[in-house]
Amino acid sequence: MKKFSYLITIFLMAAAMMSCGHKDAPQEDAPIVDVVTVKGVGEVDATTFTGRTKSASEVNLAFRVAGQIERVLVKEGDYVQKGQVVAVMDARDYQVQVAATQAEYEQVKADAERVMALYAEGNTTASNNDKARYGLQQITQKLANHRNQLADTRLRSTISGYVQTKFHESGETVSAGMPVVSVFGSGDTEVEIKISASDFAKIDKFTGFGCRFDVTGDETFPLAIDHVSQEANTSQLYTVRLKFTSAIDHKKITPGMTTMVYAEVAGNENPSMVWVPSSAVLNEGGKVMVYVYDEKSGVVKTRAVTVTSVQRDGTMLVESGLRSGESIVASGVHHIKDGQKVKLLQKPSESNVGGLL
Repeated sequence: MKKFSYLITIFLMAAAMMSCGHKDAPQEDAPIVDVVTVKGVGEVDATTFTGRTKSASEVNLAFRVAGQIERVLVKEGDYVQKGQVVAVMDARDYQVQVAATQAEYEQVKADAERVMALYAEGNTTASNNDKARYGLQQITQKLANHRNQLADTRLRSTISGYVQTKFHESGETVSAGMPVVSVFGSGDTEVEIKISASDFAKIDKFTGFGCRFDVTGDETFPLAIDHVSQEANTSQLYTVRLKFTSAIDHKKITPGMTTMVYAEVAGNENPSMVWVPSSAVLNEGGKVMVYVYDEKSGVVKTRAVTVTSVQRDGTMLVESGLRSGESIVASGVHHIKDGQKVKLLQKPSESNVGGLL
């Protein structure tokens, strides 16, 4: 009897050990999910544009008269002063024109002076005096115009700056108003971007701009809107000119450089509302739910939310149930349960593109 009791005791001890071993068996691995932090509609969002630097004062210099270019006196990259001659046109025809008009002027002037002298003595009519006076005024203006045309055969820069482009060379014939040389000012440099019609419609919601250049590393230069075109181009894009609000190195940042422009955009709705990806929302028992992730415990819990609208990009506007800054499961919601512990999807760092390291 004592022997049987001993065997029973051994059996129970063995069963208890087996039971304990069963409880300590490894549990099923926690599912991996992707988690995002929800953002309030009224919070600042960000977007980027490709920009190009331009001089705030950039002009195309052109002759005001037509003719053959005799000499272009500058080359690309040259610095020119305001009023400096940059190109000269063959002026022979205009010199002949001035000489002929000058001779005509002398004759009309002499005749007019004789008539006006006779009128002063009462020896001619008022009509003759008026014709002489008006004729002298007309030839005087004609001579002034021809002298201006002769002067316009010398093309002068209207600003101080650097020659950017030479459109024509010596010996070429150009029409009046045809650009010969472009010059950009050596002072302020601006950044130009093109924005879509949707961005143009909310331009007043852009709260800040900044840009970066390859030649300046990670330094960000703050910008402010200087001018917005009110008419779209053929690509249905609007031009925005941005000015630097801090000092820049004009030796490093010059007109014609490409830059990445970062823009902050403020929301215009109720800040208590939040945006969530549609992949985070599921329907359980007729209730719209999301899984809220608790960072401390690593556990997810369902929470009912109220969705008011769905955007074209798939994001949903949640009116109640969530607060800005909370973390929710963005993908894998159909493979987890309420109160379950999960693992976060590891995202590659910026220095490990593609997760290859």
